[in-house]
Amino acid sequence: MPPVRPAPKSPVNLHGQDILATMPPAPDSAMVGFVSPATTAPLVWHQDTLSGPDGVRVPVVQGIPRFVPSQLYASAFGLQWNLHAETQLDSRTGANLSRTRLERCLGTPVAALAGLRVLEAGCGAGRFTELMVEAGALVHAIDLSAAVDANLRNVGAAPNYLVAQADIRGLPFPPASFDLVVCMGVLQHTPSPEQSIRALWRMVKPGGRLVIDHYTWTLARVTKLGTSLRIILKRLPAAPAKWLTDRLVDLFFPLHWRVRRMRWAQMLLSRISPCIAYCHVVPYLTREQHYDWCRLDTFDGLTAEYQHLRTRAQVRRTLATLGAERIEIWRRLSFVEARCRKPEGASVCAA
Repeated sequence: MPPVRPAPKSPVNLHGQDILATMPPAPDSAMVGFVSPATTAPLVWHQDTLSGPDGVRVPVVQGIPRFVPSQLYASAFGLQWNLHAETQLDSRTGANLSRTRLERCLGTPVAALAGLRVLEAGCGAGRFTELMVEAGALVHAIDLSAAVDANLRNVGAAPNYLVAQADIRGLPFPPASFDLVVCMGVLQHTPSPEQSIRALWRMVKPGGRLVIDHYTWTLARVTKLGTSLRIILKRLPAAPAKWLTDRLVDLFFPLHWRVRRMRWAQMLLSRISPCIAYCHVVPYLTREQHYDWCRLDTFDGLTAEYQHLRTRAQVRRTLATLGAERIEIWRRLSFVEARCRKPEGASVCAA
């Protein structure tokens, strides 16, 4: 039996919404229990610790199991998602940007996830988490960084939601436990995207699905000034790097906003400006929302330790090597997006 997680003190998220009152009840046995990443031995919840028969003890801090420390290569992501915890939430922007992206990658309305066991790897502040939890999916969210704190604050207490700080390469769940594994906006920032994909594939049960995306090559990536700035900024501690990228946004964002309806000027400015702005791509957001999003993505783009690029062919080859079937891959702006299925007869530990 999976461990029974003590409920957080408050069942209300940052928007004042009573999550428990809006969620269909899911029995504790429906959720996947935590295990030791090294041995897959079951872990038992004892107040502020998860412990197992193999001597593993995992601290539980502010209601969240911490399988890894926060001071890893993703520490900057922890800072950005706690500072910009609501920037990408559909529930705060009034737009459906996250829902549109998630449903495009899923190939189905998010409502179709109701009752399915879902692993969201690299959950960030919860832009996709909140949608899947509200749809009634049994969501198990993990992130390498302290973004999990923002995720829990945004989603709130729900019987169909667990969150933990953990590494994709050492996931704290039994193999083949999930109907769906989702990893979006993450793989390019891991040391080895292929190794990360293999680890995610191991979590998919036979007949289940894997949905991923990955940065790909674009002209902007090789011509923008930010490419050289990143070499410097990613070596700085997260806090001063954030201060510097915010100053760059203060300098360049007014220009991006001014030329948002002038395509030729946008193209020229994007070669010079190190900032990442979407003023011309998403015209229905307010100036304030665009400014906040620009601060978030500029910091993200200029400070990430890893920023790998993969083509559609490379992603397809990785999935095919794992034995995936029904592989669908397409390009969307600067991303390659993909989904596939694990064959019904696949080994439980296939990776």
